[in-house]
Amino acid sequence: MSTAEDAVQLLARVPVFETLGSDDLARVAAVAVPRRFAADQIIFREGDASDTCYIVRSGHARAVREHADGRTITLAHFGPGDFFGELAMFDSERRSATLESLDQLEAVAITGDDMRRLLREHPDISMKLVMALGRRLREANERLSRQSFQTVQSRVATVLSQLVTRARDETPTNGDEGDVLLVITQSDIAQLAGSSRESASRFLAVLERAGVVTQGRGKITVHDPAALQRYVY
Repeated sequence: MSTAEDAVQLLARVPVFETLGSDDLARVAAVAVPRRFAADQIIFREGDASDTCYIVRSGHARAVREHADGRTITLAHFGPGDFFGELAMFDSERRSATLESLDQLEAVAITGDDMRRLLREHPDISMKLVMALGRRLREANERLSRQSFQTVQSRVATVLSQLVTRARDETPTNGDEGDVLLVITQSDIAQLAGSSRESASRFLAVLERAGVVTQGRGKITVHDPAALQRYVY
């Protein structure tokens, strides 16, 4: 498969681009540049100039924000097919978060200038992107609403279920059975769930005693993903 065909297939898996047809995807792929990052490498920092958006080909990354007192908060995790830095497509505001790789990361980068030129030349792409971004905003609002009404246990179980789904999407040959390895820390799970680390840790210990998960350093193995649904309400 050619590099161009590979880029088109990757773009087709990205929610922001999923509504685009093959011709539009080819136009976007033509301006995409391959990028590689080592594990634990800073891709960009909060406050940096915002001029490039990225699509993950392989590996994982996370978005974090730093508080004035030095604490960091994990906002999101990204894996193959995920998209980050997308606001660079529309303006040149400073980065709102720091992005760092968790393991070796391969991505394709698209400069804001290239995307804006495509949007000017192909108004139909603009409309499709607005619709896709609108869906992403609704999903974010729904997630915030769930976090407002769910218990800590329910929120943590929901985050784990979502991570399991993503991990299975990354390796579809594994099917829907068997252990699922999640490369993530307790602290990140707590922050994604909107809870304290102590509360998340206590619930993860409950799941471990029940045989649903096994914890390791910087990773969690989910043995019984279906059992997580018993804690979601």
